[in-house]
Amino acid sequence: MPFVEHAGKQVVPLWVNGEARPLQPERYIEVIHAAEGRLAHYAQGADEADALAAVEAAVAAFPAWSQTSHAERRRILLRAADLIESRIEQIAQMQVLETSCMIELGRFLVFRGAETTREIAAATTVALTGAMPPVEGDSLYLSVRHPVGPVLIIPPWNSPAILGPRGMFSALAAGCTVVLKASEMCPAVYRLIVQVFEDAGLPRGAVNMVMARREDAAAVTEAIIAHPAIRKVEFIGSAPIGRQIGITAAKHMKPILMELGGKCPFIVLKDANLKKAVQFAAFGAFLHHGQVCFSTERIIVVKEVAEEFIGLLKEEVSTRYGNGFGSAASKNFADRAHALLEEARQNGAQYIVGDNAFLGAQKTGLRPTIVTGVLRGDRLRDTESFGPSATLYIVADEDEAVALANDSTYGLVAAIWSEDVLRAYKIARHRLEFGAVHVNSCTPNDQPAVPLGAVKGSGWGTQNCAHGIAEFLTHKLVTVHSSSEPFPWAPGS
Repeated sequence: MPFVEHAGKQVVPLWVNGEARPLQPERYIEVIHAAEGRLAHYAQGADEADALAAVEAAVAAFPAWSQTSHAERRRILLRAADLIESRIEQIAQMQVLETSCMIELGRFLVFRGAETTREIAAATTVALTGAMPPVEGDSLYLSVRHPVGPVLIIPPWNSPAILGPRGMFSALAAGCTVVLKASEMCPAVYRLIVQVFEDAGLPRGAVNMVMARREDAAAVTEAIIAHPAIRKVEFIGSAPIGRQIGITAAKHMKPILMELGGKCPFIVLKDANLKKAVQFAAFGAFLHHGQVCFSTERIIVVKEVAEEFIGLLKEEVSTRYGNGFGSAASKNFADRAHALLEEARQNGAQYIVGDNAFLGAQKTGLRPTIVTGVLRGDRLRDTESFGPSATLYIVADEDEAVALANDSTYGLVAAIWSEDVLRAYKIARHRLEFGAVHVNSCTPNDQPAVPLGAVKGSGWGTQNCAHGIAEFLTHKLVTVHSSSEPFPWAPGS
């Protein structure tokens, strides 16, 4: 189990250099099962001394791990993938307990985490391959790939079994060691994943895990980033927190890989398969109670088919999602999502599907809702709701649809529906300002073998497969010359 017992309490400890750090009850964090409104267990919060101990452990482990052969690193990753898959039920049930997700989603996330790990393992050789460019003379110029060094990984709470392993395994495949700042909302899930690493043969100190109370998080995070041995940061989470971490990284001259939020559009053109489009639109909007950065937040429909599409959408939502679709991970998340929609409604917007009502005894669920008539000044227009909702816009034509889709500070993912696939491809390829555009699919669509990046306010850098490993590598130029090579020209020669 991921806990240590103290005074009758189950506590997820800080994990540094292969062992639990001493418990400090004054910094315990309550982990709440929001759907039932009850205490699940505790997590140990870190202070700056704990953070620095985690960095020093990663620093000590780096020389040996960085020189471990790529074949051995790959073998460990593959063993870890097998272990993740063999522990699907344990990890999935822990996600349900800590984040109140549906068990079916929890199992899927763990399975996809194992698949993601296998893809990273398979891509290791390609990612580490250097080059020998042609140069003048007989000298050899070798561009080799070298791990950047110990890194800080800050993954989110909403998909811990995918996004946690993806970042950590990409760094480990590159030869880096890791300080994991796990979410205080799901510390036991991350502790189970770290245990998978160690059971697969990862040496002590190669991955170290800390959590922090909200009031300590900024200081703990900066202590890690400021350490001269930390060479890169990966952050996945909200844009406001990402902005603060980006400022901190810039202050200490550390590069950062960021995947932030999105206000993902779902465009329906006049020749779309409307019956299929409504299914994918609703699923993309309500999956995981809307707590997905790829969630469909904006549905943009061409006027010619809007009436039919809305009628089909009402039927789809009432049939499949009328009684809700999961729970928010915390009461605060549910309250915030509810407030964003209610604020827009008070300004004149209308609920055309659903009523934004709280569901469940703890009121952590929300009824899936589609809202129209959102004004430019409403916060909902360009703020992630992170709830089971989407805004719907009716536009005159394709050009207006594209302009509205691009009119956002975000640029993560978009979807476009049309039976003219070539035309949709051209729009996706040349006109939509997003890191990924899916033709005739939903916005939550990610495969481990394809590169995934973002533009605009949704972050920068590339995740997945060899591209994700490359984020933790640097090019090092090594040249080899004959001792009889002529001396370069010099002044006066």
